Amino acid sequence: MTRMHVVVRGRVQGVGFRWFVREAAREAGLSGWVRNREDGAVEVEAEGPHAALDAFRALITRGPRGAVVSSVDEVAVSAEALVQPFTIIR
Repeated sequence: MTRMHVVVRGRVQGVGFRWFVREAAREAGLSGWVRNREDGAVEVEAEGPHAALDAFRALITRGPRGAVVSSVDEVAVSAEALVQPFTIIR
């Protein structure tokens, strides 16, 4: 199992981005969460097989229709256990 924690920046709030991320993660069988940040970014932490995370990262780099992703930045991974199924937080 591999884990990633990223902050996605661009036009990613108000365009269904969290729902898109949750559905993509659930389809890939990943654990984790997604949430909006006060700075307008979206934060994602996910865990699963390496290949599934690579494919998931490619999807969130594009985002849903209406989103414009300008960057996907790595963040230090937490030691907390991740929730299953993948959840939207706030």
